[in-house]
Amino acid sequence: MSKSINVAIIGTGVVGSAFINQLKNIQSKSIAYNVILISRSSKALISQDYRPIDLTSWSDIVKSSSSPSLSNGELLSFLEKSPLPTVLVDNTSDANLASFYPTLIKHGISIATPNKKAFSSDLETWNEIFANSSSPNGGLVYHEATVGAGLPIIGTVRDMIETGDKIEKIEGIFSGTLSYIFNEFSTVVPNDTKFSEIVSIAKDLGYTEPDPRDDLNGLDVARKVTILARLAGFDVESPTSFPVQSLIPKPLESIESTSEFMQKLPSYDDDMKALKEEVEREKKVLRFVGKIDMDKKIVSVGVEKYDQSHPFASLKGSANVISIKTTRYSDPLIIQGAGAGAEVTAAGVLADTIKIAQRIAK
Repeated sequence: MSKSINVAIIGTGVVGSAFINQLKNIQSKSIAYNVILISRSSKALISQDYRPIDLTSWSDIVKSSSSPSLSNGELLSFLEKSPLPTVLVDNTSDANLASFYPTLIKHGISIATPNKKAFSSDLETWNEIFANSSSPNGGLVYHEATVGAGLPIIGTVRDMIETGDKIEKIEGIFSGTLSYIFNEFSTVVPNDTKFSEIVSIAKDLGYTEPDPRDDLNGLDVARKVTILARLAGFDVESPTSFPVQSLIPKPLESIESTSEFMQKLPSYDDDMKALKEEVEREKKVLRFVGKIDMDKKIVSVGVEKYDQSHPFASLKGSANVISIKTTRYSDPLIIQGAGAGAEVTAAGVLADTIKIAQRIAK
């Protein structure tokens, strides 16, 4: 006899849509995944009797729904009454919902999510999430896709620690956007490409956020580094409590419109050009990295120089690469691959959902 769980899905953007389509197509003979809620920003499809929603044409059904999306309190009330164990899949970057995780978990609701906000905001929220999760009736929490999309980074670090290994250093290229920009800008074979041109191309390709400053400010990388540092046992207070280098020229920080920012960015190409020419003379390349040094208790995010023979120098496209040095892995463990993209991110979230289901399904 197969087991079952109920699944509530928040967010139907590119990652959310990919997740639902992947969930619809999985072939599980041992566990039934019954979707009881699909919610977007303003409206929701809710199974009031907790019967599974037909996912065949879910997008059209959600669009035609007249039910508004639930408040956090309403969501908790609905999920608490579920006759089966429930997994909330949050495919958004909503800080408000993320701040509600401790309450959901305390009431036995498990969570699978790529939402970095809950795990990289204040340390108190982090501690509360995992304290509630470890309580006898607490929900489970899986968030592999908060760092490196579908790459096995968080699970690997957690397994190392739980088996008695000690993290010494973590160093990596954690942003697909900044990976692409620097892989194109600073190459082993010198080029004349301007920094602003690469940013513009990345924007046109959809690699950046609608406002590229949301990538160039380094905060996304800082959030990921905060999560890994905390997993490793370093109680980082917040993503702004350590040095984070912004690639936004100071005079352009206060500009309101994205178009004006992009128009004025070329005026500051000379600064990046000088830095690139400097590393070319040293036979090195530039990469935007996050670093965690557990012995020195130092965390940093910014542009670093690497020899042309270094694994980070040969990276292509928008790939991520992470180096993890531990007591056991004195030669660092390298994890490399697609660190962004809707399909791989959704797959990471789905894998977490399956892991939770294997533990709680009835």
